[in-house]
Amino acid sequence: MSPAPAAASAAAPAPLQPLAERLRPTTLDEVIGQRQLLGPGMPLRVAFESGRLHSMILWGPPGVGKTTLARLMTQAFDAQFITISAVLGGVKEIREAVERAQAVAAQGRRTVVFVDEVHRFNKSQQDAFLPHVESGLFTFIGATTENPSFEVNSALLSRASVHVLKSLDEAELLALVERAVQVLASPPFTPAAAKRLAAYADGDARRLLNAVDAAVALAPPATSSSISEIDEPMLERALGEQLRRYDKGGEQFYDVISALHKSVRGSDPDAALYWFARMLDGGVDVRYIARRLIRMASEDIGLADPRALRICLDAAETYERLGSPEGELTLAQAVVFLAVAPKSNAVYSAYKAVRALIKADGSRPVPLHLRNAPTRLMTDLGYGREYRYAHDEPGGFAAGVSYLPEGLEDQRFYEPVGRGLELRIGERLTELRRLNAAHQAASE
Repeated sequence: MSPAPAAASAAAPAPLQPLAERLRPTTLDEVIGQRQLLGPGMPLRVAFESGRLHSMILWGPPGVGKTTLARLMTQAFDAQFITISAVLGGVKEIREAVERAQAVAAQGRRTVVFVDEVHRFNKSQQDAFLPHVESGLFTFIGATTENPSFEVNSALLSRASVHVLKSLDEAELLALVERAVQVLASPPFTPAAAKRLAAYADGDARRLLNAVDAAVALAPPATSSSISEIDEPMLERALGEQLRRYDKGGEQFYDVISALHKSVRGSDPDAALYWFARMLDGGVDVRYIARRLIRMASEDIGLADPRALRICLDAAETYERLGSPEGELTLAQAVVFLAVAPKSNAVYSAYKAVRALIKADGSRPVPLHLRNAPTRLMTDLGYGREYRYAHDEPGGFAAGVSYLPEGLEDQRFYEPVGRGLELRIGERLTELRRLNAAHQAASE
């Protein structure tokens, strides 16, 4: 007769918790990051210390501690903690939460209802919380990665404080690596490997700890004499394709961005598409790429083709609606348009020149003819005198009028290039300057 399986299973050890769960802070002082909320005198620290728990929305990217903070608040106030996933839950789960809250309220105990991904609940589901939040039956805490201004009903939003959580910076991620090494009793990571992990995590603590767990699993224990530390080659073997081909924030990251920008500026659509795809493959935040493209539209195309800026803005907006991977195609379209568009940095150069002059120059007074005269005294002082209304002049242009401060009348900042729309803009400016010169000659 074989042994009873029940006895064997009873003696079996419980499965090991994921590293992220094992390292979940149990006190506020153990939390890494979010000093803007948890530092002395900051909103959540004050809520903890004062004993006044309030409904709130925790808004921030993945892996920054939204669930952890909700759990810590529940523990601090000895409240019942009910979790609802907006991805999996619905009205049934909300109703059950209300019933559980009512049951413990009769015993004088508070309840915290934590709704993860609250933005995924529709309007009627979000509205279902309102009467219970208003009555004080439970404290509502919602977590979202999306802007609550757009994704959370205004009625619910008005009854909750919004706290913005930030991605962990490199120093905070490195501190988390050290804590993980201690808990796992593993060999330490070399500084280069630890930095590589931090770059890979991109501010996400959960992603970092999962990577640490995977790397340590393939390394001998710290008590073994076969290895003293985990270096980059070991890290790459452990994570494989998960470890991106270049580090966010590292030198190669900026090299690839530079290559994309210079390919666009150099009017090479094939190279621009290649570097764009490399950035996507490297795990770069697509919104960051969109911001860079918008910048290129103004810096390198400008008024040579004003459509470039609109196309980039439309591409960024479309990405926000579609997400990845569908929305990436619109950004690829913008990349190609920027590359083949006529180039001009005339506005960019003019803007820099003006900024440099203003920084070095004094605060020159506004010429009297350009000042408004809302009072009799201002009129008597000459404010607005000799101002010529351009719409009443031939061709809608008041020839000979200077709009710059005294001493800068002949200053030129913007000089359009002879390409694209700026070719016509240049012709227009040449004609206006000719009219100014003719008016000045006639006045003399």
